[in-house]
Amino acid sequence: MPPELRTREGRLAKLREAKAAIEQQAREATGNPDAVPEPKAQRNFTDPESKIMLSRPDGWVQGYNVGTAVDEKAQIIVATSVTAETTDTRTLPALVDQIKDNTGRLPARLLADAGYCSDENLAALQERGIDAYIAVGRDHHGVSAPPPPRGRIPAGLTRRQRMSRKLRTKAGRRHYARRKVIVEPVFGQIKEARGFRRFSLRGLEQVQAEWQLVAAVHNLGKLFTSGRAGRVISRQAMGSRSALGGASA
Repeated sequence: MPPELRTREGRLAKLREAKAAIEQQAREATGNPDAVPEPKAQRNFTDPESKIMLSRPDGWVQGYNVGTAVDEKAQIIVATSVTAETTDTRTLPALVDQIKDNTGRLPARLLADAGYCSDENLAALQERGIDAYIAVGRDHHGVSAPPPPRGRIPAGLTRRQRMSRKLRTKAGRRHYARRKVIVEPVFGQIKEARGFRRFSLRGLEQVQAEWQLVAAVHNLGKLFTSGRAGRVISRQAMGSRSALGGASA
C-alpha cells in the first residue's frame, strides 16, 4: 500500500481530504457556498482526475474518455483527445480544428456517432463547410429503418431534425454506414490486436501523453504496412473523409 495509507492516521487524513474535495466540487458546480454533495458523490484515491463512466462492453469503469478522428484511406489517426468528461459532445470542435492543424486542411465529409451530436456542433461544422453525417440517436437492433424522406425539406426544422432527415436519405445511409468500417476497426486493432485496454499512468496529463504514444504506434504500423515507410506521406495524400469515435479506458 502507499505509505500514506499504511496507518490509521494516514487513511483518516486521506478520507478528510477526499471529503473536502467533494464538498468543494459541489460548491463550484452550484455556486452555492452551502451546497451539499450528492449522496452518491465519489472520489477516486488512485486517480482523482478520472471519472466513473460507461464503457461498452466492460460496463462501468473508472477511467477517461478517448475521442479519435480517423482518415478514410489509410485508417491513420489524424486527431485525438482524452478527457475526463463522460460525453463526447464538447470535444468535437477541438478535434476538427486539430485535424486541420495536423493535416493542413479540414475534412470534406465527417461521420460521427450520436455522442457527438448537438445543435452547437452541427452549427460549427456547417460554418466550417463540412458535410456532416452525425447520428442523432442510437439504432435499435431488430427495428426496421424508416423509409427515405420524399419531397422538399420542410421549413422550420431544427438542426437535429434536419440531420435526422439527412441520415434517412439513401445517400445519408450510404455515407454513414462507412463510419463503422473507418474508425471502429482502429479501436479493435488497438484494444484487441495490441491488447491496450487500460492506461498504465495516472492523471489526465500523463494519460494524454500515453494515448498519444499509442496513437503514434498505430500510425507507424499503418505507415509500415502501406509500403510507404521509406518516405513521408504528404499532407495532400490524406483522405477527404474522416470518421470519429470514442472509447473509455
